[in-house]
Amino acid sequence: MSETARLITAEELEHFPTDERYELVEGRLVRMTPVGYLHGRTVVRLASMLERHARATGAGEVLTEVGFTLKSDPDTVLAPDIAFIRRDRLPASTPRGFWRGPADLAIEVLSPEDTPSKIRQKIDEYLLRGTSCVVVIDPEKRIATVFRRARQPVTLRSEETLDLSEVVPGFACQVRAIVE
Repeated sequence: MSETARLITAEELEHFPTDERYELVEGRLVRMTPVGYLHGRTVVRLASMLERHARATGAGEVLTEVGFTLKSDPDTVLAPDIAFIRRDRLPASTPRGFWRGPADLAIEVLSPEDTPSKIRQKIDEYLLRGTSCVVVIDPEKRIATVFRRARQPVTLRSEETLDLSEVVPGFACQVRAIVE
């Protein structure tokens, strides 16, 4: 007789020890491995630029590695490397725990252990659940690919401009500023 693994809820995941990182996909835990130098540097560079812009313009909040509860019963909680939430969607008081619902912008920086199918599943889930724009940065290839609902993906090389002004009003930067 086979034993069925018990599904975990977003609420249970919020109370897990913080010494390891997890995401939740359809109620099943997915352990996240520690990231390397190139990944970390890329996240900091882009998050810093976005944060400076968001603070200066009051556009919204920039977050890193925050869990977003995208689906319930069974629960799915994904934690993009960088996320942006527009000011008009922010509550009056600081939320506790995971954000309920999608980010407006989700950014994933590829790591060596990321497989194309794993990343594609995340992109699809973000867009299906209401994220307006997903950006995948490949620091090794020095490219950024932008995914939006009902549009073809656009891949940008290091000399091109990553324009996110549809989601983060007024924000654009050269891909090279992120990956070089």
